[in-house]
Amino acid sequence: MSKKKWSQAVTETSDAMDLKRDVFTLHDPRRIALSLKKSSEASHRRKSSPFRSAMSMLTFYINRGGKGLDERQRKILEQAKDELRVAFDRPRKA
Repeated sequence: MSKKKWSQAVTETSDAMDLKRDVFTLHDPRRIALSLKKSSEASHRRKSSPFRSAMSMLTFYINRGGKGLDERQRKILEQAKDELRVAFDRPRKA
């Protein structure tokens, strides 16, 4: 049995929300964003707004959990940030 990294454990067992299995491996930024939106809105354990919880989990995964991401998947996850802003009707970053 291999020892899990702390970041993997956080991603899999976040107290903020229950994520769809393998959500960060999807290849469609919009599907990733909508899945995170659905998970964050359904959660009753999160400590901040659904948007902030979803964006925080995505950013956390990109920065820590996805340390070994290939460039293609990293780009997809970065695009998912913009899609998450659209899904929550938030202004896009310039």
